[in-house]
Amino acid sequence: MAATRVLVLNVGSTTVKFQVVDPASGGADVTDVVEDVGDGYDAAFGEVARRLTDAGLSAGDLLAVGHRVVHGGSVYSAPVVLDDDAIATIEGLSDLAPLHNPPAVAGIRAARSAYPSLPHVAVFDTAFFADLPPAAATYAVPREVAHELGLRRYGAHGTSHAYVSRTAAATAQRLGNDAARQIVLHLGGGASASAIRDGRPVETSMGLTPMEGLVMGTRSGDVDPGLVLRLLRSGRSVDEVDHLLNHDSGVLGLSGTRDFRDLEERLHAGDHDARRAFAVYVHRLRKYVGAYVAVLGGLDVLTFTAGVGEHRADLRSAVLADLAWAGIEVDPVLNASVGDGTGPWRISPDDADCLVLVVATNEEWEIARQTADLVG
Repeated sequence: MAATRVLVLNVGSTTVKFQVVDPASGGADVTDVVEDVGDGYDAAFGEVARRLTDAGLSAGDLLAVGHRVVHGGSVYSAPVVLDDDAIATIEGLSDLAPLHNPPAVAGIRAARSAYPSLPHVAVFDTAFFADLPPAAATYAVPREVAHELGLRRYGAHGTSHAYVSRTAAATAQRLGNDAARQIVLHLGGGASASAIRDGRPVETSMGLTPMEGLVMGTRSGDVDPGLVLRLLRSGRSVDEVDHLLNHDSGVLGLSGTRDFRDLEERLHAGDHDARRAFAVYVHRLRKYVGAYVAVLGGLDVLTFTAGVGEHRADLRSAVLADLAWAGIEVDPVLNASVGDGTGPWRISPDDADCLVLVVATNEEWEIARQTADLVG
């Protein structure tokens, strides 16, 4: 095998997910995960190397290693080849993504040790949103404070929004639809929305950190800043409030589960907390869809993606109910049949003004493509 493949890594606090991806086609020669990283990342990457060897792959078969990094702050608006200075800078941005950047940095160091002969590239979730219009990126706080602390709206899930919006535009073109004005709804454990005009984002729901915006599996999404102050004044520490809003809130906090399959079972059983959690989740989504239609001045394409967006037909129906005024309609038969075939899937009627799609996200391919573009 020629050295054209990219080893794509998504390192979490307990897992190392990895794929070997052809950046031209998106084909994955290996898709695997090392779980329960209790012995440290060096041991985990020893296991990654062993599994690649078992698959007949060595460092000589790889063009580069691409690392998913959630937050690049105001420093990184594009992928970067990793050296010691870049790693230290990413580590210094950990307060902006405390759940994600620290394990990513640990994984980068272990991966560089395991594959010292290969270029390593960081691809940032925030980079796609680096050129948000100032009106969308700016918080209404004193200018000097914003400058001192780097306070602005950065967004997240950028690799997914980039891949999905590009795929949706190509699908729309193939079907003879316009795609100048798009909304992408990335609905997984984390959830975010973006408004895309002519291929570039003009709004997104996540902000300084991945906590802002939609209701998520364990994150609160939008709350009144006064709620945070009230929690602090109640005697809770900063770390306790941080944990409460990041880990104990969202669908989990409202219903007792973060798993939408479990939530759906409880809904069908008539569970009150499940009904309320679903209603709050849907309401927040509908509010963002309406706002983004206004920002864009109309809508050509709306796309659902990620685990919840791709697999929950009932949620898609609820979010888009009674939106014919915006040209948005859902065909119930097409919506229920998503998953048959390879996708993308159209779930709107042929004659609807707005094309509604379900696209399976492929962040690994996007990371591989950006990595290969950078290293040549």
